[in-house]
Amino acid sequence: MSKWWRGLRTVVQVRTLNEPPCSHSYHTIQAIPRECSGSRISRRDRDQGRIPAVVFSQNLLDKDPENRSLARKQLLTTERKQIKAVLKSVELPFLYSTTFPLQIRAGSGSSILLESGRVLPIKIHRDEETGKILNLVFVWADDGTELKVDVPIVFKGLEHCPALKKGGSLNKIRASLKYLCPAEHIPQKIEVDVSRLDIGDRVLMQDVEVHPSLKLLSKNETMPICKIVATNFENAQCKTV
Repeated sequence: MSKWWRGLRTVVQVRTLNEPPCSHSYHTIQAIPRECSGSRISRRDRDQGRIPAVVFSQNLLDKDPENRSLARKQLLTTERKQIKAVLKSVELPFLYSTTFPLQIRAGSGSSILLESGRVLPIKIHRDEETGKILNLVFVWADDGTELKVDVPIVFKGLEHCPALKKGGSLNKIRASLKYLCPAEHIPQKIEVDVSRLDIGDRVLMQDVEVHPSLKLLSKNETMPICKIVATNFENAQCKTV
């Protein structure tokens, strides 16, 4: 019988309002309104060094039409140089679990602020051949807003794991977990410490400790995130003993 998780403490890094501006303080994205849409206008914006974008409430993606709302949907353009800087500071997949301040101004270089808030990137469309960014999709992430977020999993402690020292292998079953999160408590990542795992041990979804306001969106919380398996070499040794 496989051994269950034994005393493993999982760690989640959560951005809080009281945290000093350090690793979780990123660029304030500057944008201006875009009155029209269409490939011709988008191409003109890209030729001028800008990237078309849209921001809306996440419930616009709801499968139930009655729950969808067009409130606060904004067509925008952003500066390509700034978006490249953002992508350099926060790499995938952590970009999609990181919120950013957004300021919508009346025009390029204008001091008139039309609207502001926090946003969460949910999609980057790229040209399949060149890889250039074509457009961006954000959802509003103001405090108190609940968002569905795929939070990436990072495994740590591999260098101290006794099972791996014995020649075992870490089977990473899940790369992320989906939570319903208040925007102010979205964890950028989940760190799972495997330093105490032995052959046959596993970590389940329900073993991960997160902020109490987060709700795991899974029908089966007993599904494993990872497990330690014996290598074929070890199995061969066991049969010859």
